[in-house]
Amino acid sequence: MNQPQGIYDARQLGRPKMFVLGAQHMFAMFGATVLVPALTGMSVSATLLFAGLGTLLFHFLTKWKVPAFLGSSFAFIGGYQAIAPMIANEDGSLSSNTEMLPYACFGVVLAGLLYVVLAALFKVFGTKAVMRYFPPIVTGPIIICIGLTLSSIAITNCRSNWAIALVAIAIVVVCNIWGKGMVKIIPILLGVVGSYGVAAVCQAAGMEVMDPAKVQALLDAPWIGLPFRFEDTLFGLFSRPNVDSGMLLTSAVTIMPLALATMVEHIGGICAISSTCERNFLQDPGLHRTLLGDGMATSLAALFGAPANTTYGENTGVLALSRVYDPRVIRIAAGLAILLSFSPKFAALVSAMPTATMGGVSMVLYGMISAVGVRNIVENQVDFTNSRNVIIAAIIMVLAIGVNYSGAVTFSVGSIEVSLSGLAVAAIAGIALNAVLPGKDYEFGEDEKGDTSVNFQV
Repeated sequence: MNQPQGIYDARQLGRPKMFVLGAQHMFAMFGATVLVPALTGMSVSATLLFAGLGTLLFHFLTKWKVPAFLGSSFAFIGGYQAIAPMIANEDGSLSSNTEMLPYACFGVVLAGLLYVVLAALFKVFGTKAVMRYFPPIVTGPIIICIGLTLSSIAITNCRSNWAIALVAIAIVVVCNIWGKGMVKIIPILLGVVGSYGVAAVCQAAGMEVMDPAKVQALLDAPWIGLPFRFEDTLFGLFSRPNVDSGMLLTSAVTIMPLALATMVEHIGGICAISSTCERNFLQDPGLHRTLLGDGMATSLAALFGAPANTTYGENTGVLALSRVYDPRVIRIAAGLAILLSFSPKFAALVSAMPTATMGGVSMVLYGMISAVGVRNIVENQVDFTNSRNVIIAAIIMVLAIGVNYSGAVTFSVGSIEVSLSGLAVAAIAGIALNAVLPGKDYEFGEDEKGDTSVNFQV
């Protein structure tokens, strides 16, 4: 396999450049990460803190090898809203349901522990036995759909101000194509800063391109503050005089099933990172370790009242665009997130960032994820003259996109309502079809070093 002209040890660039690369990863994840607490009423600062801590825990459990950043998971939003719906005020605004949010977090803690159970199964039976069900004809379309299902978010954000979004896109493209040296590998950071700067100038000139409420919140925010309150944590919940045990049970049975979908999406995310970096993270450090890291990070965050964590596609897009694959850079981003979680002023600064700015850079990043999926299929020479392969790819892509835009698939198991995202439904269907349809035209092989290949050889 031909190695890409990527950088696997960023120390050759020097510490200042590594710091800038880390900042780029932090800004790439920030828009989506802070959106989850905005939708659920959780603390933005706590979200940042445990995104950083969760990422470091993930890296520790995966032997410091996987360049993944863990940000807020959207998959559990329905669970939060079911247990702790936002409270409507008299003026029509919404407030956080601080009384019930810890109950929802209890269910998320248990959901994270389900990852540990699956990780143990992978450890017992081995990655090779499991990965027979994830050939390129399954993983390639899934990776493509990860980017495509996120695309509507980018377009919606761009529509808030296409001029600002186009500035961000233009800066990213110009820097990545014609840039030299460091400029070429930090196009996302430059796109964010440049577009934000243009928006700030326009705002100062009287053109309302930024949310006035967020601008005022930025001016009012203190420089230093604690990222979370004790009463919002599970420790605070269990210190209450009257804990509703029935609500704890309801939270568990409502939220735990969501982990079934997120674990399938986790496998797709690790496949995307492996394909991007051309490193077999499924074998080394192993899928059991990545699942363990993701699950433990999710439980840790929920324990302190922060959203569940998941590997972030935005940062996979940054890896593909910058071609700097050193996990140290991701850990710098995690450290910055932790440091800045203690500054409400900074959280407000990024929250005030124009929606169109994040839309512009996201459009490029989500497209890069889909491009990685296409490369996964092309490099493995998947034969699309084989009807079996066409059917599997077609079903995966139609289900992922169709369900994403028509609403999640929901069904009841007894009194429990389970909701599956488009990616989860597509992954399950693709895995099942690949397992039962005859005419497999690939073999599960090993590379010249004897390591199980992340890709299946045709």
